[in-house]
Amino acid sequence: MTTTKQQLRELIALHLVPNLGAQRIRALLKKVDDPQDIFRFSQAQLTSVYGIGEVTARQIMGFDDWEEVDKVIEKTEQSNYQLLTYVDDVYPRRLKEIYDPPILLWIRGNAEVLATDSVAIVGTRGASAYGKEMAERFAGKLVEAGLTIVSGLAYGIDAAAHRGTLRAGGRTIAVLGSGIDRIYPSKNIRLAFDMADQGGAVISEFPPGTPPDSGNFPVRNRIVSGLSLGTLVVESGLKGGSMITATSALDQNREVFVIPHSLRSKTGAGCNHLIKTAQGKLVQKVDDILNEIAVHRKDQVESDLQPSERKWETLELDELSTTICELLEDAPRHIDEIGEELEQPTHELLPKLLELEMQECVRQLAGKNFELV
Repeated sequence: MTTTKQQLRELIALHLVPNLGAQRIRALLKKVDDPQDIFRFSQAQLTSVYGIGEVTARQIMGFDDWEEVDKVIEKTEQSNYQLLTYVDDVYPRRLKEIYDPPILLWIRGNAEVLATDSVAIVGTRGASAYGKEMAERFAGKLVEAGLTIVSGLAYGIDAAAHRGTLRAGGRTIAVLGSGIDRIYPSKNIRLAFDMADQGGAVISEFPPGTPPDSGNFPVRNRIVSGLSLGTLVVESGLKGGSMITATSALDQNREVFVIPHSLRSKTGAGCNHLIKTAQGKLVQKVDDILNEIAVHRKDQVESDLQPSERKWETLELDELSTTICELLEDAPRHIDEIGEELEQPTHELLPKLLELEMQECVRQLAGKNFELV
């Protein structure tokens, strides 16, 4: 499916509604055949959607800034940015699997790179010489293995990972916490352009003109991990964006890899904590990553080659089990979403989902998300 101009206007409008967010927009989209129908809903219809309260319903009903919507479209077209929507057929499958995929993605560069096998490399802005060296070295080795590198274009580890990728002749993706036309930090603008010129991409879910507000960066981290088969944490303190990205990766059922640090290293304390608490795999050489990634790449190939008939279609399931499986055909769902769609309490659904898991019809992902096998 390709988004029409009118549908694009509606999706951008929803994006501009204050505090609506990707997850609730997706919940609304499931209720309609066309996005414009959402703006025709009554307050009762809107509040019947999971996560939509009265305040948000009134904001949707009262939205009238269509002039701003058209400005966003005009700026996008004039700047030759690509705009990808959640309903487009070419939307990255791996990103679509996460709990709250972005509804819109502005892209500078090569959109096709978003569908390639990739590994995220993240770390502190205040990186040590050791951290930068490791980021560049592992980026280069992963590129040699045919992988794309994803990071956030920040100072320190992010920039080192991007530069290491380019030096190795590879492709890299930067996920911004600002509008696509507000590259931040500004000192990395040349780096961003080089990435796009070398077959990579700079992307953002924030409309053009959005400033790099601090609250945007934790939100964008789920995209960094969501695009990737795994996330390599090179250097991180106990708190910060890198630890948030690692948590996102775990929630998305993705691998987390970690570079160890000296006990004297404050900037590496988060890495050692991830290893100590078994939240990430200790990495000493690139094969420590590639051996794990190979399993996921093989599973993906086998999934692509498998016959269209799934396991649940070969069994005689009861009505509720069949309905659950039909619902999961589109994409993985959180148990709360399944309950809302089927109007069933989650405490009644969970035993049924576990039964389907025992029958190898569904698989439970991290955070009580479920997908078809």
